[in-house]
Amino acid sequence: MTQNQHTKPRKSAKTVTTKVLVKRALKKGFKSKPPPGKKYLKNLEIGSIFKVGLLTGILISITPTAAKVLIIDSKHHESDDNYYLGKQSIGLESEITEANL
Repeated sequence: MTQNQHTKPRKSAKTVTTKVLVKRALKKGFKSKPPPGKKYLKNLEIGSIFKVGLLTGILISITPTAAKVLIIDSKHHESDDNYYLGKQSIGLESEITEANL
């Protein structure tokens, strides 16, 4: 009588490679760069003027998770100005363009 040999299922190269890449990425951390001509909001100095989308604002303060800004100009429809203008909280990694007045 012959016994069946128990063999381990082979891991595919794709699975092994994916696991190695994931471990390496978690170890090194995620680093991103803004596109050319743009900056992250977290890299501005307090009091700097910036543009993001159709809005122009001034950086007031930075917290660990967000930036407090004062939106001073909106290119949206006039009826929407009450929503956009004033003090807002925006994510630190928002891609902005530095502006001069």
